[in-house]
Amino acid sequence: MKTVSETYDVAIIGGGAAGLMAAVQLARLREDLSIAVLDGAKRLGAKILISGGGRCNVTNQAVTAKDFNGGSRNVVKRVLKAFSANKTVEFFESLGVPLHEEQHGKLFPDSNKARSVLDALINEADSRGVKILTENRVDRIGKDSGSFCVETHLRQLQARSVVLSTGGKSVPKTGSDGFGFELAKSLGHTILPTFPALAPMLLDGHFHEGLSGIAQEVEITLEVQGEKPKRFTGSMLWTHFGISGPVVLDFSRHWHAAHDTGAAQSVICNFLPDLQPQQIHEEILKAAEQNSKGSLRKFLSQRLPGRFVDSLLAELQVPKEMTFSQFRKEQRKDLVKTLTERKLSVTDSRGFRYAEATAGGVPLAEVNPSTMESRCCDNLFLSGEILDIDGRLGGFNFQWAWSSASVAAVGIANHPIHMSRI
Repeated sequence: MKTVSETYDVAIIGGGAAGLMAAVQLARLREDLSIAVLDGAKRLGAKILISGGGRCNVTNQAVTAKDFNGGSRNVVKRVLKAFSANKTVEFFESLGVPLHEEQHGKLFPDSNKARSVLDALINEADSRGVKILTENRVDRIGKDSGSFCVETHLRQLQARSVVLSTGGKSVPKTGSDGFGFELAKSLGHTILPTFPALAPMLLDGHFHEGLSGIAQEVEITLEVQGEKPKRFTGSMLWTHFGISGPVVLDFSRHWHAAHDTGAAQSVICNFLPDLQPQQIHEEILKAAEQNSKGSLRKFLSQRLPGRFVDSLLAELQVPKEMTFSQFRKEQRKDLVKTLTERKLSVTDSRGFRYAEATAGGVPLAEVNPSTMESRCCDNLFLSGEILDIDGRLGGFNFQWAWSSASVAAVGIANHPIHMSRI
């Protein structure tokens, strides 16, 4: 039963990174506008709190449109130009949350606590008069006579503008259950097929089962029929279910994009990406020449984890005690091929439950990149993961949230429907 009827200038649906950013930026630009943030959770920002191992990888030192997949990179480029990573750093410094750079250009709060990022956003929104309505999951948005009617199980709101910042489907326990796509669809938008991005992958077979916890620097090649091979280099983590780690998370969305459309594809792993196959052959022959009674296992363990070497030799039916003098030419060829071109029998990802982002969603062609206003529904704005954009690992998805939300805030602040208040 709806017990409250309220009127606001702007209703922001979703209190995650994009929603809170939109609220803060708009409140800074227009103190005269009444703003409400509605979220179904009891507490805001669950995804912020668990990101980056609880430290929140706020952004990256270098962010370009090439770091993103999905919709038009020209649109992404325009949005990033309007609110860059440097502006993100300045913004959080203004909130009292300085950032520092770590490996691969990742920027984290100096506190190393995601809580400091979330608290700063909520406190700034609260201090500027933003009304935060938790435990108010939006069930329906209608539009009549130029204004929106936003309905939850508790209240009915009227708003002149609405921002959809509901997120996607990743980590649904945080509240991202994908219902935002239904809201966008009800307001005239198309929804492109969605699938997990930045997700761990499941493997068939038993090879991985004894390797759980081992991390290796590898090159993964995704071969899709009719397409140029895609290569990804970085750390891979063996797990009880398959593989994870940065390089796996980055290639997962591309695997899904091929798999979910029925395209034939294969995943090839190179466990010695710094060496050419011929170099490996030569190193083995050189070691054999220097000590024909030397241990093949010991030689391989100088470059690869011991448990991995044991599993590899067992798979190739090579005894662990084998010396170089016993190692035949054909066995050497098989070993080198396995080390540099081993097919990984990927069966699926771990799904949205474990994915860090969502691929697909509302097409970028359906928003104005200068304002993030919908081309399908006047005075409706969209930001964050609900749009058909997903970034690679390293703070890029958060940057998209900050950038798109900031552009939306400026678009609302300068919209003719709100200019009469000035």
